[in-house]
Amino acid sequence: MRFLRQQLGLSDNALALGLKQAELEQAPLPVVLWRFGLISLEQFEQVLSWQDQQP
Repeated sequence: MRFLRQQLGLSDNALALGLKQAELEQAPLPVVLWRFGLISLEQFEQVLSWQDQQP
């Protein structure tokens, strides 16, 4: 969440919408954010790269 807020500049409202929808659809949050147009394809790739680097 911190990465999405600080690095991508997502608002709390955008994150809340994404989390709610991801839970409803049982889908990964980055996919939902991208599909809803809340992040660009480039940002989606940044999120995936960041996730790969996490322990």
